[in-house]
Amino acid sequence: MANQPITDVIFDFCGVLLDWQTRSCLGGRFPDDVVNRICEDSDPCGFFHYEDRMDAGEDFADIYPDVVREQGEDTAEIFRYYIEHYDDALPRTLPGMVELLADLKAHGYGVWGLTNWSHETFHFAFEKFPRLAELLDGTVVSGVEKLHKPNADIYELALSRFGLNAAQCVFFDDTAKNVAGANEVGIHGLLFENALAARESLAALGVRL
Repeated sequence: MANQPITDVIFDFCGVLLDWQTRSCLGGRFPDDVVNRICEDSDPCGFFHYEDRMDAGEDFADIYPDVVREQGEDTAEIFRYYIEHYDDALPRTLPGMVELLADLKAHGYGVWGLTNWSHETFHFAFEKFPRLAELLDGTVVSGVEKLHKPNADIYELALSRFGLNAAQCVFFDDTAKNVAGANEVGIHGLLFENALAARESLAALGVRL
């Protein structure tokens, strides 16, 4: 595997290409104490749990009754607002990442997307940041495929659809279990920190920019 040159680089979206901040969507629109509780790492209001279900392919309309039953109508209505205004949770592309994609393309490397994201909200990413749509050669979205990182099948689908050799691919994700999932199917999975560190990791694998 180490002897095969890297030809393609695959990127997660939120936390890698895009800054994703639930607080950016809700802050100033709902009381601070409510927003703080929703955004706690322990996920007491279940926002990240319900969103993960959507990322795996479930529809908002099917999940919403569970949100009402488990969290109450007031919190459920905030979750509805969050999903309907999801673009506000995407304040920017992460520094240096558009430039990295452009450099990779300019040097002949393939650049691809592989993301856990709901089919109902993914359109916001390319609508708000059309340059990403221009730069990426293709993207696999979990909610469309009803497959989900870190399970092997979504990586294998991306490889097959894009015509890629796993041993010649690098995959960046900000979640360790998703990096492990990529490694298990033979992709060079790397934990994303920032654009500079990504460039250094690629250089260590022989990518010349």
